[in-house]
Amino acid sequence: MISDKISEWFSLYNKDIYHFLVYYIGSSDVEDLVQEVFIRAIKGFDTYQKKSSPKTWLFSIARHLAIDEMRKKKRLGMKQKIWFWDEQTDKETPEKVIQLNENNKVLYQAIQSLKVNYRDVIILRGIKELSVSETASILNWNENKVRTTYHRALKTLQKNLGGISL
Repeated sequence: MISDKISEWFSLYNKDIYHFLVYYIGSSDVEDLVQEVFIRAIKGFDTYQKKSSPKTWLFSIARHLAIDEMRKKKRLGMKQKIWFWDEQTDKETPEKVIQLNENNKVLYQAIQSLKVNYRDVIILRGIKELSVSETASILNWNENKVRTTYHRALKTLQKNLGGISL
């Protein structure tokens, strides 16, 4: 049954989709968008051709949804909120948490300042650690374009961060 399969995928991938959308949208308030990804998956299940993994297909849906959301925010003239949530901060001292959050904010702002293609490939390859082929499938690119764009995006990101090694 479709709903059982989507429920299984939700339990496997909802956190990955959540973190992807947080990076992409620039806000931690993406729970509704995560739900919308899986609603669209249910509605579009018949179009899932199994040429890629379910995770790749869901990331593709999430990316298109995020693009739509960014366009909507832009039309409404809302400024992006810069906020980064880190699961590991509860294990650190308050001083380390503050420094970690400041470092994450700087990195996050640098990622947000990249052009869309660079941001997409940095989030998918660098942060979510998807393979070249998975990234190519999500972005509808060939694998060489993924490799080249990722390399250029990393160089640009390093430059934006003042040469800090990534």
